[in-house]
Amino acid sequence: MKEIRLLVVDDHQIIIDGLKSLLEDEADFKLVGEANNGREALDVLKLLDVDIVLMDIDMPVMNGIEATKQIIKDFPNVKVVILSMHKEGGLIKNLIAIGAHGFLLKNSDQNELIGAIRKVASGDRYFSPDVTMSLLSKTSINTTAFDSMETLSQLTERETEILKLIAEGYSNKEIGEKLFISHRTVDTHRTNLMKKLDVNNIAGLIKFAIQNGLVS
Repeated sequence: MKEIRLLVVDDHQIIIDGLKSLLEDEADFKLVGEANNGREALDVLKLLDVDIVLMDIDMPVMNGIEATKQIIKDFPNVKVVILSMHKEGGLIKNLIAIGAHGFLLKNSDQNELIGAIRKVASGDRYFSPDVTMSLLSKTSINTTAFDSMETLSQLTERETEILKLIAEGYSNKEIGEKLFISHRTVDTHRTNLMKKLDVNNIAGLIKFAIQNGLVS
């Protein structure tokens, strides 16, 4: 039986420890590393041989969306399975477009997680039933709690431009290079966007961008 080498990425140590506990008894699984954000995950991948990354979305320094995009680009043999509480259809579509190989909710049971890892390791993709339903549900994209016209009118042209690029998976550094501004300036704009749109994380920004037609 071929060994499947795993890297667990989450900013909550209790989640990492829980995943280790769930997976460590599987004879074909080897947990080779852990990381608390996307940047740390990229550093680990430079040092260790990894088959599958179990990736959270909301993390400091570099979120799971940016990290997934970078992993697909720099480590094409590594597969990424998203583990998140977010199940908005637009967010899932964005991650699929970036190249994620699987998406499970954090409330998935042990057997589903183990089966998903083995399926992805064999070359397939895996998306949990709840995630698939979110993709099929029109309301996951079309229903919004925002008054779109009023909220969009509060954004400057530059903020709208940056919001669109964030939703397309670009990192702060990449956005800065495209717009000829520093990554710190991009970070300031992102903070202002979160305040104006009353969201707490990147997933909220992406959801708003998709719901309001800034990205498909």
